[in-house]
Amino acid sequence: MGEFIIKMPDVGEGVAEAELVEWHVKPGDPVREDMVLAAVMTDKATVEIPSPVSGKVLWLGAEIGDTVAVRAPLVRIETAGEDGEPPPDSVPEALAEAVLEEPVAVSAPPTAKAPPKLEKAEPRQPPAAREAPDTAKKPLASPAVRLRARESGVDLRQVTGTGPADRITHEDLDLFVSRGAEPSPAQVGLVRKTAVEEIKMAGLRRRIAEKMSLSTSRIPHITYVEEVDVTALEDLRALMNRDRKPDQPKLTILPFLMRALVRTVAEQPGVNATFDDHAGIIHRHAAVHIGIATQTPAGLTVPVVRHAEARRIWDCAAELNRLADAARTGTATRDELIGSTITISSLGALGGIASTPVINHPEVAIVGVNKIATRPIWDGAQFVPRKIMNLSSSFDHRVIDGWDAATFVQRLKTLLETPALIFVEG
Repeated sequence: MGEFIIKMPDVGEGVAEAELVEWHVKPGDPVREDMVLAAVMTDKATVEIPSPVSGKVLWLGAEIGDTVAVRAPLVRIETAGEDGEPPPDSVPEALAEAVLEEPVAVSAPPTAKAPPKLEKAEPRQPPAAREAPDTAKKPLASPAVRLRARESGVDLRQVTGTGPADRITHEDLDLFVSRGAEPSPAQVGLVRKTAVEEIKMAGLRRRIAEKMSLSTSRIPHITYVEEVDVTALEDLRALMNRDRKPDQPKLTILPFLMRALVRTVAEQPGVNATFDDHAGIIHRHAAVHIGIATQTPAGLTVPVVRHAEARRIWDCAAELNRLADAARTGTATRDELIGSTITISSLGALGGIASTPVINHPEVAIVGVNKIATRPIWDGAQFVPRKIMNLSSSFDHRVIDGWDAATFVQRLKTLLETPALIFVEG
């Protein structure tokens, strides 16, 4: 029998480490060639690591949430070799090259320790004469037992005591709880709960936390909220969806906003920028790479529609749909999740009246889309129903002054309220 060492592969250009987010095997499991062993994450892109050999898992080199360096030993597999010698790539050499958050001993595969034997406690049977507790009198119990009963939502009048003078002991309370007795009617729906669930933050959720902490700690945000009358835009969108070709995607409001953004940043290039605050350099980008904040089962991701300035509205919609599907199914590539120059955040119908979106560092602006609501608007002679949507936009106040932020939003408002302007060339 031989052993095969699987190391952390190179998961992307310039990537020196990745976070382990999922194990598909455990020590002792049989594996076959090409079977997925683990999943790692870097820059919000998840990569699966398959096994190049068949055999049995002897050892795992990291725990979920650990950061593992490229070429660090990840899995040891026992293989059916004829010479019984392990491959030249030995574990000590591999560990010398690795940089792990926690050192891992590899002198021998760890053996699972048998759990200590516990004597099975025989349930305590109350005497026959005490089959039903007397609920008319106050039960006898120590203050500690009464406190436990209150915290557990147990009515001590329902508990049979086995101590002197029918005193209720901790064991009596344990027995009563283990039997799953029904709480008293007065306690139904009002039982105190003391359980605490511990969830280790790992994978995408930890990346989101790090990104949000970075953005809010280093970027002084200014948020500007403006309401936009999108009645004409909604009428145009309905007309275009009605007349669209079979191969064209259904239009939401986002492709219109993307095209309006392209027109606006051409007039205000300072908003389509990233800020290297370490070097003190602002990078103004000619290309408009729009990040679209997308909720997925794993958490918030930001796929990027590249070169929106070169896409017509139908192309924007198609690419937006493709990237959103890839993000939700976990198939988006690393390149599809990085490199945005400005971001749109939308919660659709759950968008609320206003929000304070957090800037996607190192960008300097983010546009938040709130829900559309029909409101009565005074037109000078009477109130008329209009479809109103608020834009909540945040800016890096180190780079964007309040006047420039307001000018940017007002230009977006003009384009969205007069959607024909979005399609005017030049």
